[in-house]
Amino acid sequence: MTAAPPTILLVEDDGALRTLTARALRQNGFHVLTAATGAEMWVSLRASVAHLIILDIMLPGASGFDLFRRLRRESDVPVIFISARGSEEDRVLGLELGADDYLAKPFSTRELAARVSAVLRRGGLDGAAGGALDTHASEFLRFDGWLVSLARRELRGPSGALVDLTGAEFDLLSTFLSHPQRVLGRERLMELSRSRMGDSSDRSIDVLVSRLRRKLQSDGAEPPIITVRGVGYMFKVEVSRA
Repeated sequence: MTAAPPTILLVEDDGALRTLTARALRQNGFHVLTAATGAEMWVSLRASVAHLIILDIMLPGASGFDLFRRLRRESDVPVIFISARGSEEDRVLGLELGADDYLAKPFSTRELAARVSAVLRRGGLDGAAGGALDTHASEFLRFDGWLVSLARRELRGPSGALVDLTGAEFDLLSTFLSHPQRVLGRERLMELSRSRMGDSSDRSIDVLVSRLRRKLQSDGAEPPIITVRGVGYMFKVEVSRA
C-alpha cells in the first residue's frame, strides 16, 4: 500500500500566486491545502494535519510573524516563510523566531518545492518518498553528558530532559557532531547541514548557530560551540557513540 504524500498548508493572500504555487506543489507530489488569511489557517489546522506550512508574512490582519509566534505555542510543525520583504533583517528575524527556512518573492516554484522537500527530510519525511518515515538510522551519540538520537532526531540534556530543536537546528548539530574539534567555515556549514538560508555573507548561519548554542547551555556551563574569529565555528568537545 502506497503511503499518502505529505500535506502542505499554503497560507497566501494573493489568489493568483496561491493557485500557481499550490498547482506546482501538487505536481511535485504533495497534498496541498490552502488558506488566504490567518483565520483560514487555524480552521484548516483544526480540520487536518499539516506536515509543513508555507506562510506568507504580509497577510491581512495578523502578520505571518504573529501567526508563527502563536503557532509555536501549540505546535512544532515546520514552517517556511515566504515574503516580498527579502531584506537581511527580515530573514534574520524569521530565523530568530525559529522558522525552518525563508524564501523571498519572487521565487521559482521549482526552488520552493526543493526547499519543502529538504525541510521534510530534516524532520524524517521525504516528499519524494511519499512521506515514508526514516527508520533506518539507529545511532546514538554522546557529548559532555548530552545524548543525541539520530533516528528520532532528539536531543536530551544531561538531566535527561528533551530539548526542543527545529529541523534546521538539528541538522546543524548533526553536522558539528560529524566533525568534532574541527573548524568549519560558514559556507561549509551550510553545505554540510543542507541549510538553505541565504549566502555565506549574511547573518543567517550566525543566527542559527546562536540559537543552537543557547539551547546547549546547561547549568551555566560554556556551550560546546565556539567561534573561531574570521573563519567560522568549532564543536570543541569530544563526541562518542553510545
